[in-house]
Amino acid sequence: MICMVICQDMKEIVVIGGGLAGSEAAWQASRLGARVTLYEMKPLKFSPAHRLEGLGELVCSNSLKSLSLDNASGLLKEEMRRLGSLVVRAAEATKVPAGKALAVDRERFSAFITRALKEAGVTVVRKEVTELPVERPVVIATGPLTSDGFASSLKAYIGSENLYFYDAISPVVYRDSIDFGVAFKGSRYGKGGADYINCPMDREEYERFVAELLGAEKTPLRSFEKIPFFEGCMPVETLAERGPETLAYGPLRPVGFTDPRTGVRPHAVVQLRCENREETLYSMVGFQTRLTHPEQKRVFSLIPGLGAVRFARYGSIHRNSYIDSPRLLSRTLQLKEDPGVFFAGQITGVEGYCESAASGIIAGINAFRTANGLDTVAPPPVTMTGALLAYISESGRRDFQPMNANFGIIEGSVTRRTRHLTVERALSAIDEWVDKNLATLRCIW
Repeated sequence: MICMVICQDMKEIVVIGGGLAGSEAAWQASRLGARVTLYEMKPLKFSPAHRLEGLGELVCSNSLKSLSLDNASGLLKEEMRRLGSLVVRAAEATKVPAGKALAVDRERFSAFITRALKEAGVTVVRKEVTELPVERPVVIATGPLTSDGFASSLKAYIGSENLYFYDAISPVVYRDSIDFGVAFKGSRYGKGGADYINCPMDREEYERFVAELLGAEKTPLRSFEKIPFFEGCMPVETLAERGPETLAYGPLRPVGFTDPRTGVRPHAVVQLRCENREETLYSMVGFQTRLTHPEQKRVFSLIPGLGAVRFARYGSIHRNSYIDSPRLLSRTLQLKEDPGVFFAGQITGVEGYCESAASGIIAGINAFRTANGLDTVAPPPVTMTGALLAYISESGRRDFQPMNANFGIIEGSVTRRTRHLTVERALSAIDEWVDKNLATLRCIW
């Protein structure tokens, strides 16, 4: 069998970065039979946003978004499941209540991934890589928070200035500090179970909150840096600057809720989502922020139900970097000028947990194929996975910006009435792609 020949004479595959993309790349290559060495700088060195020693750490929200196949994120997860995703497996094993979304206990999630890679035989080296290795194939999955040392080496090698944007993360609070005389559990329109904690605001409370939010002190940035925030992760105070009712029509929209105290719809609703299985920690949905810690305590305590709230983690802001992928990468995630180098994750310009992991899946598969003299492959653009790869590798794209999974990038015209056909076509195509490109290679599947 081809599989046995491959497994007996396998070149080593190097993966740099132990986030979601790097973990997926290592998992895919290892379970196909490769010898994989994964380099991760934690716990010797942490980025400003990381705190866990384990692999696959979630640094922003603990939600992997919707499970519904009517949603682009739900379709992407189903494709990943069919591709044998470690991230999806870990998420399903460590999930916490989140209605129709897939949210996880982030510590158990990281521990699951770390353990799975160890059991698969991946060699994990705890070391900061500061120079691009000479070994090929190599998968670069250092993420948007790539260390300064490796970023400098990478920049010199690819001959390109890194693009950048800023990302912000939401605070996490203790459940037992929430006032349930005001706050109530429930989901929008009662769908998906009573998994969220909701803090209702009347107009006066909302207007006071917005006024204080707009006047609050923010973490200073260096004066020469512009701040091109990613639209899908906009700081709450930046959203509020767009107009007095922006939040009420955005992350604080009250549609689908009734305040149990009054029997009427509130003017705005702040939602909190469960962070762990014990349901002791909740994150503030849509409250990414760059307010200083004292100001977060002062302003967010104005939200009804959070007057005495205690913070397990304050929100923060950090710089996210990504490369000019349309100029540098092929759809198979190979560096055009050095096909033995693969990129995966948010450093390529895909935005989101599952999007990063999906690119890691393809990078790991192609690193394995390259090591064995096989042609590299990519799912067709009628799939969500393939559409993301096509987006980041489309040559000639100007003003390249990070992209989430969405039906607007998938090949073919998609409307609400035809979405189910798009989903059926995508899943059929991913099954065919798996059968054609992976079935004969599986060593331990």
